[in-house]
Amino acid sequence: MTPIERAWYRGSRWLTLLAPLEALYRQAVVRRREAYRDGRREIWQPSVPVVVVGNLSVGGTGKSPLVAWLVRWLTDNGWRPGIVSRGYGGKASSYPLAVTGQTPVAQSGDEPLMLAQQTGAPVAVDPDRPRAARWLIEHSRCNILIADDGLQHYALGRSLELVVVDGVRGFGNRHCLPRGPLREPLQRLADVDALIGNGGTASLANTDGEGVPRFSMTLVPTAWRHLTSGERYPVEQPPFGLDRPVAALAGIGHPQRFFDTLGALGVPHEGIAFDDHHQFSAADLPAAPSVVVMTAKDAVKCAGFADDRCWVLDVEAAPEPAFTEWWAGQVEGWARS
Repeated sequence: MTPIERAWYRGSRWLTLLAPLEALYRQAVVRRREAYRDGRREIWQPSVPVVVVGNLSVGGTGKSPLVAWLVRWLTDNGWRPGIVSRGYGGKASSYPLAVTGQTPVAQSGDEPLMLAQQTGAPVAVDPDRPRAARWLIEHSRCNILIADDGLQHYALGRSLELVVVDGVRGFGNRHCLPRGPLREPLQRLADVDALIGNGGTASLANTDGEGVPRFSMTLVPTAWRHLTSGERYPVEQPPFGLDRPVAALAGIGHPQRFFDTLGALGVPHEGIAFDDHHQFSAADLPAAPSVVVMTAKDAVKCAGFADDRCWVLDVEAAPEPAFTEWWAGQVEGWARS
């Protein structure tokens, strides 16, 4: 976590010095959204349902695991879902980029490659999200699209907006950039379709998205995966020795969540945190420990130079049953239309 991120979530008083910049930022984002709402900027509305899974704050909240869950649910229920992504951290020679499990992570970015590997669904990366959506509909015959992130990318029309909130950190000091972590004012929550608290909804105030359905989800560890061989082992039985701490690498939005999960599993570890979307290299692998564990998101960037010490803790989103029931109702409505 960067120094300013720590300040956002600790409520540091010096951030009040940034109030004038926050006011300018809020004014800019409100005007931008109004430009789409009143027709001054074009919105492309696909012929199929589009579900945006996003957040209001910068940094990780657990969006991608929920995207994977939605895609698997849709596939199991007879739909042909596709995933739209900006592909943060990747750079391709041309767009749209069709991402498969073998696409170089330097082209796709970490989250699109991870989602392609986890779901097997078509994934299209493009800074122009409507163009990616069109490609999926035309070339992969997708009849529903899930946008990983993109709550603020209004050029792509949407049928449903799901906002994922960190159940512990919430919205920090509840201010917009750069004074706080918010990409948009909290009033934006009144217009979304559901709030999903990763780890519960206790961090939400009663006035946050008042009247909008709220649900909880957790991230459940599912298996230990050997990064070089792909072999999987039960999460309850770590396939490596626990006689000394392992090195735990995390280049995600909230590394402490990963470290806390390891602690809950009884795995002694030395946590080594990196910035979100960190571009890993072989130099980032510690020399001394005999075991290195990491997240699935980081693993796609380490696969090219990983050695036999490297293990991945795979996790899946587990929404509460009430969300599954609510989600099924939304999808049923699209099926009838």
